[in-house]
Amino acid sequence: MKRLLSRQTLLYALVFVGAAALTAAVAALLVNIDENKDAAASYPLKVVEISDTELDPEVWGKNFPLEYDRFVKTEEDYGRTPYGGSEDYSKIERYPAMVRLWAGYAFSKDHDEDRGHFYMQTDQATTERVKLVDQPGACINCHSANMPALVEELGWEEFNHTPYNELKDQLVYGSSCADCHDPDTMELRVTRPAFINAMEARGVDLSEATRQEMRTYVCAQCHVEYYFKGDNKVLTFPWSKGFTIDNIEEHYDEYEFKDWTHAETGASMIKIQHPEFEMWSTGIHAESGVSCADCHMPYIREGSVKISDHWLRSPLQDVESACGTCHNVPADELYDRVVNIQDKTASLLRLSEDALLSAIDTIVEAKALGLTDEELKEALDLHRSAQLRWDYVSSENSTGFHSPQEAARVLANCIDLARQSELAARAAMAEKAE
Repeated sequence: MKRLLSRQTLLYALVFVGAAALTAAVAALLVNIDENKDAAASYPLKVVEISDTELDPEVWGKNFPLEYDRFVKTEEDYGRTPYGGSEDYSKIERYPAMVRLWAGYAFSKDHDEDRGHFYMQTDQATTERVKLVDQPGACINCHSANMPALVEELGWEEFNHTPYNELKDQLVYGSSCADCHDPDTMELRVTRPAFINAMEARGVDLSEATRQEMRTYVCAQCHVEYYFKGDNKVLTFPWSKGFTIDNIEEHYDEYEFKDWTHAETGASMIKIQHPEFEMWSTGIHAESGVSCADCHMPYIREGSVKISDHWLRSPLQDVESACGTCHNVPADELYDRVVNIQDKTASLLRLSEDALLSAIDTIVEAKALGLTDEELKEALDLHRSAQLRWDYVSSENSTGFHSPQEAARVLANCIDLARQSELAARAAMAEKAE
């Protein structure tokens, strides 16, 4: 009987200790939850007042240390991805066909892989293209947070045509929080007039944009095709007809615009810049309401706080965060899907370059035989149209991923037009020989 009571006493004691431990654990969990709620509720910090003219990211970082700690990582070189990354390497060395395709233009001398946003201003200041060409101030649009202040000081048109070299010493910052955020509310905002003007011309009221739309628009201020219009070199987006390369070509043809004359063929050429927004607009992610920030600045947790990852970089660096939110697929499979699309696009780009070089060779041959530009007009026009399409995909920074079917369509048209250019030049030679 005493042994039975001893066992019961021990059992009661164990139950009591277990219950006490469980109670303590639950209490600790509740305290932790409350602490996390308090931490989340007290973020962002209210350390300094941020003025509308404050451009220094470090100052913004006093109130938003989590975002700032991620943003400064754009200085880091995380290496190459299969077709991009943050490593500074020469693209014209990797793809030597570019030297002849851009013959007579500064890009044939210097064209490097883009690095992180930290280097936006410094990379522009040191590129050989600035030394080779007297660039207008309009080039500052995408490269310095000082740009809006210069526009306010000089006026929009004066800013655009003032030579870059006269303004460069006033450029202190590259990308800044102020480029995309209102300092009072932290709401997303557009600060670049060219994008505002282009969207207004298309009937889009940015003040009515949703937050999800703004998560694309703040990127589209810069990641677009553009040109310098008229004697004042006014930064303009060629969207009067629409966003596709066919629409863009129609816009340029209407204005009889050209960036340069090809040094070998004499064709009037267009240099496409970085049309990520236009290419994305034709893809499945745009149709599904996926923004640029969803993939390039995915939501992450820092302790109890959820933030957008301000380490802007290739989604291939963190596929699980960038893609896994929507795609319940293993990260390595998602990675392979992306690279598979890029491999196929890269293959089409190389075929396009071969076709363009054949067209250039044939036009050069025809000119050596004495054919005039008038006699070669069809071949020259086709050369311009074909290369416009190659450049559209080549200069767009996703290597086709933003809109795989559109990229394939555009490059198929490029190859067809380049071969037509070659045939037109041969036909002109045959007619001359008769």
